[in-house]
Amino acid sequence: MPLRVAGQSLDAEIDDVQYDHVLSPLFLALFMIIFACFEWARFLLDMKPSPVAVTGAALLACLYAAFRIKLVRRRLKQLRTGRDGERAVAQYLEWFRSAGFFVFHDIPNGDANVDHLLIGPKGVFTIETKTLSKPQRGECRITVADGVVRANGRPLDRDPLVQAKAQAGWMRQFLNESRFKSPVQPVVVFPGWFVEPFDMKQAGVWVLEVKAMEKFINNEPTRLTRDEVKAMASAVGSYVRSQVKV
Repeated sequence: MPLRVAGQSLDAEIDDVQYDHVLSPLFLALFMIIFACFEWARFLLDMKPSPVAVTGAALLACLYAAFRIKLVRRRLKQLRTGRDGERAVAQYLEWFRSAGFFVFHDIPNGDANVDHLLIGPKGVFTIETKTLSKPQRGECRITVADGVVRANGRPLDRDPLVQAKAQAGWMRQFLNESRFKSPVQPVVVFPGWFVEPFDMKQAGVWVLEVKAMEKFINNEPTRLTRDEVKAMASAVGSYVRSQVKV
């Protein structure tokens, strides 16, 4: 689990205030409006009460609500797991600042995003975080063979190698358009999972447990000067700020 982030208590309080003071009164007002419309229809059309029809409609609404809530709970669990994984990785990557790196998170990219970006003397690295729920028992092992990533022997629903290469390609193009020439290394990290060694050079993507990143990056040659690093980071920072919705 990640450490708490700045403003997390305020985030929770904002959610509570929105629900208690905005959504709850809004739902109540909407319900009363619908009820009033129904009563006016009965009055104007001189309709007799029909509890059977109303009860049937209520039962159908309850079944629909239960179905939707079940789906939403599953989706919320997946989203929270992904969010916590990205925060844990982000907090680990903060250590690279002491090695002269600039660290960025959640960079918008059309309909997608770059989870994390490192720009430093050793080069440019885009990082795709894949947070998987661990089994209650047994191993947590990632294997890569023939271009297929498997978690405990089961292929993942989405190919993280393709995603990582796409994000690195986008970042490379962005830097080229900003008149910077630098290779971009795509990385996929699986927080808390052991990754079996494989030919990463042939795959074109590093697949790692996040704590192994320091060793891999330290083994890279120095590619960028301090001025180049600062200029690239400035360009990325300006782009990220321009994507903030007011």
